[in-house]
Amino acid sequence: MGAAGESGRAQQMRAKAQDLEQAAERATDPQERQRLKDKARQFKEQSEHAGGTGKPDIDPTM
Repeated sequence: MGAAGESGRAQQMRAKAQDLEQAAERATDPQERQRLKDKARQFKEQSEHAGGTGKPDIDPTM
C-alpha cells in the first residue's frame, strides 16, 4: 500500500477513535463507557502504527 493509502487509513482509524470517545462520553453504563474507551485507544494505537501521526518514533533517552 502506498503512503497516501496508509495515511488515509490512519485518518479513518483516528476518526473512528474520536467517534468511539464521543460515544463513551454519552454512555451511561460504566462498563460500556470503559469498553468504548478501550476500543478508541486501540484505534488510536493502530492509526499511529499505520504511519499517519507525523510523530517520529524516537527514543527520548537518546
